[in-house]
Amino acid sequence: MRTTQQPAPPGEEPAPPEESASYDPRTVRRAMLAGSIGTLIEYFDFSVYGYLAVAIAPQFFPGDDPAASTLAALAVFATGLVVRPIGGVFFGWIGDRWGRRKALVSSVLCMGVASSLTGLLPTYSQIGVFAAVLLFITRLAQGISSGGESVGAYTYIYESAPPERRAFLGSVTPIGSNLGFMFAASTAGAISALTTKEQMGDWGWRLPFLMAVPLTLLCLWARLRIEDTPEFKEAAQRADIPAAPIREVLATHRTALLQSVGLAMAQGGAIFLGLTYIGIYLTTNLGYDTTLVYWLSAGVVLVTVLLMVPAGRLAARFGCRRVLMGGLLGFLVTAYPAMLLMGQGSLALAGLAYLLLMLSSAFVQVPAASLWPHLFERRVRYTGMAIGYNVGTVLAGGTAPYIAAFLVDRTGNLLSPAFFVMLVCLIGIGSLLTVRKDV
Repeated sequence: MRTTQQPAPPGEEPAPPEESASYDPRTVRRAMLAGSIGTLIEYFDFSVYGYLAVAIAPQFFPGDDPAASTLAALAVFATGLVVRPIGGVFFGWIGDRWGRRKALVSSVLCMGVASSLTGLLPTYSQIGVFAAVLLFITRLAQGISSGGESVGAYTYIYESAPPERRAFLGSVTPIGSNLGFMFAASTAGAISALTTKEQMGDWGWRLPFLMAVPLTLLCLWARLRIEDTPEFKEAAQRADIPAAPIREVLATHRTALLQSVGLAMAQGGAIFLGLTYIGIYLTTNLGYDTTLVYWLSAGVVLVTVLLMVPAGRLAARFGCRRVLMGGLLGFLVTAYPAMLLMGQGSLALAGLAYLLLMLSSAFVQVPAASLWPHLFERRVRYTGMAIGYNVGTVLAGGTAPYIAAFLVDRTGNLLSPAFFVMLVCLIGIGSLLTVRKDV
């Protein structure tokens, strides 16, 4: 593993290298389980809203124009991500000052409570516009907790894994997040198949959100059993804890912050559009059966998950930068032809095109999961990742479904979202070319 260690401040002894920490195999396994389960629940809770946006829209934003209602629902989806940097800064401060474990437990608890409350909200027909306000508040709470969850899992697994296995074991977190997407899509598909359109609007959309209760309890069980990472425990023993991690990361890691923002824009823009907007696009714009599209989405994500272990092995052998560059180039060249094939009137062909678009997903997410924490030194790793990752996700990730729907609505060009994917991939490639150290 190649590392770049920053010099110690004048008058201080340099900190021991990160590799000096000891890694117990049992502790590593528990870290993998806790991190992957947490991201699974996070992305299930967060993405199920996107899959159910068409059903949710008329319950909270009724109107004569279905497109306007869907745009309003997607705008609320986007606002949940706009506040991610706030949550990232808060949970990053907890993680760098008080420990990774405390931050991970509190973030998933916040996510679970917010998701459960979403499933209990009254609708517009019951309390009027205040229903939309409550929906907005629960999405903000989800966004704040999400801001600390993914980066916390990336940080925890990176620091819990032996240095020589970090590139490979980095695949654990993306596997969890994508299983969350798949679980959300298959749950939406099952409920859609078992209910009528009226039942789905009346109560069916609530069920996936209420599943957050048992899922959160499961994650809390896993995370309360873990210890802090070897690196953080050693730093705590040396009292090498930053007093102001936000100020420190802004003063000493500006380049890493810009790199992480660019990479997050590319990953978030391409993958959120593929995993959240494409389902809406296939049903609303192209008229395919909603239930079948839910199951199609779940199948595509399953294939992505199956590719993540091979992607991790490639990252371990050839380096995260090379594999990540290949994944971004894959999205760049397949976005337009994939969306073009989706509009040919065949659901089977649309499914193949959807799979073509998302094949690159594993080769972006897996190497990025290890490269992001590698950009920052241990003292400010959680906070640095939280700021960079979440700012990039806000700029192009959570807003991707809304931007895509907006582009189609305003231009009338059903293929216009492909140009958005190509743009964010170019930003990510440019950022990656400036990264000099690899995992």
